[in-house]
Amino acid sequence: MKEFIIRAVSGAIYVLLLIGSLYMQNTLTALLVLFGVLSLAEFSNLIKLKSIAQYIIFIVLFGGFWYLSIWNKNTTGSDEAIQIVLVTTIFVNLILIKDLFTTKRIPIFSSKSFIVSTFYLTSGFIFMLLIANYENVFTPLLLLGSFILIWVNDSAAYLVGKNFGKQKLFPSISPKKTVEGFLGGLFFACISSYFIAKYTETLGFTSWLIMSIIVSVLGTLGDLIESKFKRQAGVKDSGVIMPGHGGLLDRLDSIIFASPFIYLFLRILSYVS
Repeated sequence: MKEFIIRAVSGAIYVLLLIGSLYMQNTLTALLVLFGVLSLAEFSNLIKLKSIAQYIIFIVLFGGFWYLSIWNKNTTGSDEAIQIVLVTTIFVNLILIKDLFTTKRIPIFSSKSFIVSTFYLTSGFIFMLLIANYENVFTPLLLLGSFILIWVNDSAAYLVGKNFGKQKLFPSISPKKTVEGFLGGLFFACISSYFIAKYTETLGFTSWLIMSIIVSVLGTLGDLIESKFKRQAGVKDSGVIMPGHGGLLDRLDSIIFASPFIYLFLRILSYVS
């Protein structure tokens, strides 16, 4: 019971910090920087990256895209920069998915460590920022909706998997995940997309429904990839900053991995609408 209370309190603080920051653009930006640096520290520890270069890269890139998404009026230049990082990030993420299914260990060596820390983790926070400032307009409800889809998917997958799960989804990486849990998470995320569309008044129901599928599938893959990094490092959690939950990276792994694909979908949506 005590462990459940600790887990609930730390989880509530995390959620309240995020929701509270959505009221002001600068506050949200500062929180993303804080979360990004802490997550980067945990990830660097997992892959044994003992350097400050990845933090410098994070600050420079995040600061640059903060300027491009909020203050820059040269939309052509900023759009080209965003597209380059988006394509590179998705390419790196696809390689991580390939490594998840085809190798026993995700190959990490000196040069690739910085590539992964930059275009897996740092880019994840950049695209959260860009989602919240889509097309140079402060759109925090788009980011909140994405987080809600993640939370619903994770919670439903846990509950359905615990009570009805029989077939293991990826036993070598995450023994507790089941196919039934994954499908349950996907189903309830799809249901929640209707309410997100209705109450946020940001995108239509069809768009949020597609986003729920993107978030459920890519978020689950992101969780499995982070689990594989932890298994390679021989640890259960990425850190201890959130009592009862582990590290901050353990809570953000799904949205970090899914955010570039969410942003890509928003870009496609703006072109076809």
